[in-house]
Amino acid sequence: MNRRALLAEALGSLLLFATVIGSGIMAERLSGGNVAVALLGNTLATGAMLFVLITMFGPMSGAHLNPAVTLVMRLRGQICTGTAAAYVAVQLAGGIVGVWLAHLMFDVPLLQLSHKLRDGPGQWAGEAIATFGLVLTIIGTVRMRPDSIPVSVALYIVAAYWFTSSTSFANPAITLARSLSDSFAGIAPSCVPAFVAAQICGAISAHLASGFIFSKTEKSSSGALRI
Repeated sequence: MNRRALLAEALGSLLLFATVIGSGIMAERLSGGNVAVALLGNTLATGAMLFVLITMFGPMSGAHLNPAVTLVMRLRGQICTGTAAAYVAVQLAGGIVGVWLAHLMFDVPLLQLSHKLRDGPGQWAGEAIATFGLVLTIIGTVRMRPDSIPVSVALYIVAAYWFTSSTSFANPAITLARSLSDSFAGIAPSCVPAFVAAQICGAISAHLASGFIFSKTEKSSSGALRI
């Protein structure tokens, strides 16, 4: 198993999740109660960090940073089952540490549980659509213009923060991690299972749809996506 790829997934998830939580806390503190301004700050920081992380770690691990993406890459034969399981484990571990580091930076308690309810059919539909679009963006850009993966994914997430009702978590690991932060970006633990189920449904749907739209990509031992 490629240890460098696992380290890339762990560090990438740490930095991404720290960005989501940290920018959410900063945005809430500076926005003066204006939720739209806070969401914009959270959005821009997340999109910028995604661009950087995918550019930096993409050649090493594929920069999945997301169990839903890893699942689809396994279904597409890009990585083996053992590597996929290891990716998910380090994504979760690295991401949770990232949440704690964000708490440390902003002088709030490290160990928290969110009280922010994100529930109902509209939210679940938002997560399914957000994840569907993310996975389709990845597969389609890999097929049509692979050099544009970092900007394509970053721009999709920036857009999805605003056009989806759920503000586009689109990532089971970050959903779980955000339940450990009672902040602007948090989600109550009771809401996590439905969000994750919607995300998996969206990811698998995108995988199936891509089979009709795009030709298959070649296998890469590191999990990186190639034509």
